[in-house]
This record gives sequence, structure tokens and C-alpha cells, in this order.
Amino acid sequence: MRRWGREGIALLAASLMFALAEAAGAQSLATTEEMVKQLSALDTSADIDVAALRQQVIDRIKSKANPAALKRPAVLPQLNALPHLDLDIQFNPDSPVIRPDSYRTLGRLADAISDPRLLSFGFLIVGHVESSGRRDESLTLSQRRADSFRDVLVTTFRISSKRVQAIGLGEEQLLDSQNPKSPINHQIQVLAVRRGP
Repeated sequence: MRRWGREGIALLAASLMFALAEAAGAQSLATTEEMVKQLSALDTSADIDVAALRQQVIDRIKSKANPAALKRPAVLPQLNALPHLDLDIQFNPDSPVIRPDSYRTLGRLADAISDPRLLSFGFLIVGHVESSGRRDESLTLSQRRADSFRDVLVTTFRISSKRVQAIGLGEEQLLDSQNPKSPINHQIQVLAVRRGP
């Protein structure tokens, strides 16, 4: 019978921890089928004028309305009523660069968007950030991240650019409005919208 030395035990422990972390990550990652079901729940057509929404957010920031994040209402409350996914996509700090460990989630989303049941849908990628700096800088960062996410779907995963739009809402539509600095406010939302006839 072989005796384990310190190095052998350390290697075994590290391998076990890695396996457990992989299993936990796999469990928390939505399957493509779950994404398809969630996104295909749209019953009515949703018309979102992305350019008008972007201008509304810019005007609100310029007017300095409701400087305290807790007092600010969502800029478009009906967004959360649409079928959507909240994806925990990891970006480099203060950057639109997506970290490599998030590409598996992007790949599953691309598979879901390509599913025949979702071919009649368009998708709006909504970038958010937590309330931690200047509102105009938060808006710019969230837009750059939403654009980066969209660009990866289009260039890497070959999703038609006609089916995917991106908008950053900065901290103007916090996902956790009770805790403006919560990491959940960094998430990317993917919303399904019906395309025209």
C-alpha cells in the first residue's frame, strides 16, 4: 500500500477542490434549454425604441434628477416584465473586456438564440453597473459592456446583427435598487422582443 506524502495530499486536495468548483459552476449555469424556455415566454409584442430610451437616460443624467440612486425610479420599469435572462458576465474592472470564464455562458446563450423556437425573436442586450461613480461614466461603461457582449455574439458566435441590439443603462435601472453597490447590478440582461412581420 502506497503512503501519501505532503505533496501527494496537497495535490489530491487541490484536485478535489477544483472538481467541486467545476461542479458548482456547472450547476449554477443555466442550460441552453432553460434559456430557450425563459426567453420564449413572450406573449405580446414589445416595442422598445432603443434610440429614444438611450436619449431618455442621457437627458435624465444631464438634468441631475434624483442624484441619490435609492430615490431614482427605474428609467423603463416595463423592461423587467419582458422575458429576460440575468447573466453574470465577468468583465475586467472598469473595462468592457469580457473575462474568458464567461464565454461558456455566451456560448449557451448563442445556442439558445439560434434555437428554431426563438428565430422570430430579436434580443436586447442591456448593460448595467452598480452605483459607485459618476452617472455619466457609469452610463458609458455599461454601454461599452453591452456593445462588447453583442459584438461577441455577432462575431464569435455568428448571431445575425439584425437580431441583437445593445443598450447601456448605467445605474439608471438598478437590478437591486435597495442595494445600489450590490454586485448583482453588474449583470447583463438579455431581453426577448418580437421582431416585425
